[in-house]
Formats: sequence, structure tokens, C-alpha cells
Amino acid sequence: MSLNWPPNFPRTPDRDRTRNNNLDVTMSRAFSDLEKTLDRLGADDYDYEFDAQQRKKDKRPYANARPDDPSFVVRWSMDGEQFAVACDRYSRLRDNVRTVGMYLEEKRKMESRPVATGESEFSNARLPPADEEAVVAAPASQEPHEVLDVEPDAHREEVKTAYYALVQGRHSDKGGSRREFDELQEAKEAMLE
Repeated sequence: MSLNWPPNFPRTPDRDRTRNNNLDVTMSRAFSDLEKTLDRLGADDYDYEFDAQQRKKDKRPYANARPDDPSFVVRWSMDGEQFAVACDRYSRLRDNVRTVGMYLEEKRKMESRPVATGESEFSNARLPPADEEAVVAAPASQEPHEVLDVEPDAHREEVKTAYYALVQGRHSDKGGSRREFDELQEAKEAMLE
């Protein structure tokens, strides 16, 4: 089975994936809890995507599945709309499945509270209709020297100086995003190789 990751969902780099012992449940339990939540939501139908062989009877992976890419996506429809939630933060498939299940259960509980909000708790998981573009095209990735705003043949010290100057404002502790920080880190490493 190949994984069809939603194109507008950010990915976790392999090096940042961790094992999560706090979610230590069996693969079967992770899927059972997820399916119970989807049923409680009133999902019309749902489908899983992961990089492992699926069992025909229930679309789950085999218990001993250890895919190279442990990412997990669940897609479902509800009230005529399409939704998707994905997780690739952890190094084990079952941890990603468990995280998705816990996230949906929390959202389900929030949705059931008698509180008025501007949108459904699931609005951030809603996919655009099929006749609309799924995502705005991602910008073409910049060359490492463009990210650091240095010449392509910049010396090591110039690269390091540019990196440290830019990283100050982009570190998550300073109001920047993890994505921006990682982009700078990758650019620096590419330029120094």
C-alpha cells in the first residue's frame, strides 16, 4: 500500500521522528479506538493510508507491520463533506494511529459541548470539494544560498554568519516557526557540505 499524504499537510522530517512510549498500545487497540471515535462522529465511511500491506477484511495493517515510512492518514466523509487527519511525528505506525485517534476523540468531545463558535471543531480537517484545487501550489523550494541570502560560492564563515543572523528571528523561542528554523538549518548544512 502506498501512502497518499495530503499535499497541503506539512511533513515531519525522518530525523525528527521519535518513539512515543506514552502511547504504548497494540496496533489493534489503536485502530479499534480510532474506529470507535469515527463511528461516534457519524463518519459515513473512512479509509486509512499507510505504507504497509493492508488486511482485506478490515483495511488495517498486520500486527507486525514495521513500514519504512510510519506515517498515517485517515480520510472520512461526514454530512457530504470530506475530511482528513494525518500524523507522521512518531517512528512507529501504531503511535501515529493512536495520536490521530486521540486527536479526533478530543475534537469530538469539544464538538459535543454546548458552546457556540464560528466554525465546527473539524473545520481544520475539512478538505476542499473535488471541483476546487486541493491546495495552493507550494512555492518552489529555494536554493540553499537563496535561503541564507549569500552567493552560491560563499565561504564557510559567510555561510555561518548569515545563518546565525537569520536564525535569531526564526527560532521558535523567538516567535519564528519550526519550519523556517528547519529550512535555515538544512540550507546551512547543504552549503557547508
